[in-house]
Amino acid sequence: MAGMERDSVTLDDIDRKLLHALHLDARASFARIGEVLGVSDRTVARRYARLRDSKVINLVGVVDPGRLGGAEWVVRIQCKPGSALQVAEALARRDDTRWVALLSGGTEISASLRAWSARERDELILQRLNRTAPVVSVTAHSVLNVFSTARHGFEGPRELTADQIAALRPNHTDTATLTDADRPLLEALAVDGRAPYPALAAATGWSESTVARRIHALRAADLLRFDLDVNAAALGHHAEARLWASVPPAHLAATGAAVAAHPEVAFCAATTGPTNLLISAVCRDSRDLYRYLTERLGALPLIGEVQTAPVIRVVKRAGR
Repeated sequence: MAGMERDSVTLDDIDRKLLHALHLDARASFARIGEVLGVSDRTVARRYARLRDSKVINLVGVVDPGRLGGAEWVVRIQCKPGSALQVAEALARRDDTRWVALLSGGTEISASLRAWSARERDELILQRLNRTAPVVSVTAHSVLNVFSTARHGFEGPRELTADQIAALRPNHTDTATLTDADRPLLEALAVDGRAPYPALAAATGWSESTVARRIHALRAADLLRFDLDVNAAALGHHAEARLWASVPPAHLAATGAAVAAHPEVAFCAATTGPTNLLISAVCRDSRDLYRYLTERLGALPLIGEVQTAPVIRVVKRAGR
């Protein structure tokens, strides 16, 4: 996959099981993970640090901005030849962007934008981008519904047994609501989903016990989730593409759910715009991508026109 960082790290059985464990419970203690995997907590800690420092994984906390009156948008930006990387790097420096990527021949950019208000959205889309000299055109697609669980990121392998999965998966509910007071906590977790409680306490001004209770409550109410983004190249996947498809509205929910279940799909969402289904596909190579387009995606009877843009470089991944 073009643009994926450091694909030379070799993952063994313990690494793959650790990735699956973190996908199930991103903030599970190393001791708990080690107990489930049958290794020491020090082994888990070392493996996690190695995967994080070599940029094989990135783990961040995410929240639906719609719960605070905001929204998620995906923007497609056409730039003048030779200027797209500069624009992409400027977008990547913003706190409200994720998944900034160069597409096709290097003149198009795709980026995910999370705006907490209409004012913040308009400031970027209507003013800053449209007034940037190298930008030729901007189209913005509001994300209406996300079908995939990974929310943009490649999830990685599924290696654990049913009993191990049950031992790690959180099982509780709560009725908490998000408030503006949660923003410092959410912003810190957007940088590091496993940030220690002392660091989160310093960021929020709360006690460590208050931070722990608040994270528990927000997770239990399904207001706060954790995305484990895995560098797919480390697992042998080197072909990524953004796909924009058209589906009859009456069949959008069923088709989106079917697409999200495909193992090649890292992200699938219903959006506004000329097309209404956005797909991020991750394949081993261009031949696998061709097979996915023609045999798996193409086999769905209600998929209409599909625009395909290969990702040639990822400028910014999940998180800040």
